[in-house]
Amino acid sequence: MGRSTARREEILTVAGELFRQKGYHATSMQDIAERLQLQRGSLYAHIESKEELLFEIVDRAADRFLDGIEQAWREGAAARDRLRRALAAHMAVIAEHRDTASVFFHEWRFLRADLRSRIQAKRDRYEARWRELIADGVARGEFRAVDPRFAALLALSAVNWAYQWYSPDGPLAPDDVAATFAELILKGLEAGSS
Repeated sequence: MGRSTARREEILTVAGELFRQKGYHATSMQDIAERLQLQRGSLYAHIESKEELLFEIVDRAADRFLDGIEQAWREGAAARDRLRRALAAHMAVIAEHRDTASVFFHEWRFLRADLRSRIQAKRDRYEARWRELIADGVARGEFRAVDPRFAALLALSAVNWAYQWYSPDGPLAPDDVAATFAELILKGLEAGSS
């Protein structure tokens, strides 16, 4: 990684931290520069705008979430295994990239319309893959007949908030949290459960 690339990564990391802590609108380029111990003008050698930072942070997070569910689809034969893997991948993104996950969940809506629509398309694709995963489990008879849309929303709603309370210094590893979520969700989905 070249010096310029390393500096850009550092800028993105700091911007993600500040956007999570203060919010996108309350964070200024001066705040980012001060945290990096740079002159504000020096930032512009690496980026064009604060919105560029927001887009790149959110876009990378969207790609991480998408990569995780696609890998779960490739590696799991049974729907219940894919669901476990998808939850573990989602939780890993939150645990390993807590700042950017928070920005992804909350700050993306502040992007201008064309950038926001690009992110919305990725969010829609991600949620569709969750619905497909659950619908596949229903079709195979692994899951009882549930509305895949609501089951996907329930699973995602549960795990999405982990960035608020999960601590890497706490007693549970991300995989433990994902396994607990999977057990609870699967108990409600599995065929033969009441």
